[in-house]
Amino acid sequence: MTNPSTDSSAAIPSYTTGWRLLAILLLVVVTVMAATGVSLFEMFNAQITHLQAKVKNVPQTKYIAVLLDAKQAPGVLVTFDPQDNFLMLQRLTDIKEGANDSMQLWDNSNSAKPVSIGVLTPKLRTAQLPITEKVLAGITQLAISVENRGGVEPGTPPLLPYLYSGALIQKAL
Repeated sequence: MTNPSTDSSAAIPSYTTGWRLLAILLLVVVTVMAATGVSLFEMFNAQITHLQAKVKNVPQTKYIAVLLDAKQAPGVLVTFDPQDNFLMLQRLTDIKEGANDSMQLWDNSNSAKPVSIGVLTPKLRTAQLPITEKVLAGITQLAISVENRGGVEPGTPPLLPYLYSGALIQKAL
C-alpha cells in the first residue's frame, strides 16, 4: 500500500482545484478593489486640495454698499476685495459722464466734512479704486458726485450735489 502523503502520483481531488481557483480569483478581486480604493482616495485628496486653492483665490466680499439715486433706485454696487485692497464700483445704470466731467467717490460719514476716496475711471462699467481695509473700517456712508474732469482738489468738498449715496456695510464672512 502506498502512503498518500508521499505519493506524488496521487490525484488531487477535483473539488480542491475549484477552491484554489476561487481563492486566486478572490485574491485578484481584492487586489483590484484595494488599488481602486487607494486611487479614489488619492483623487479625492487632489480634488480637495484643488478646491481649497480655488476658494482661497476667490475674492471674499467683506464690505458692500448699494448707492441709490434721488429716486431711491440702485445706481452703483460697491464691494471691497480684501486680497487686492480695491473697491470695486459697478455701475447699475447707463449714466455716463460728460466730456468734461468725472465721477468722484466720497466718504460721507461726516456729512459736514466729506473726504474724497478717489475719482472713477470714465466710461468703465466696473471701476477699481485702491483703498486699505483700515481706511474702510472708519467709513459708514459713501456718496458719488459728478465733478469737473479729474475731480476736486484734495481737502475740498464736492462742488456739485451727490448723484448717488448709501451706507457701507461690513459683511460677516
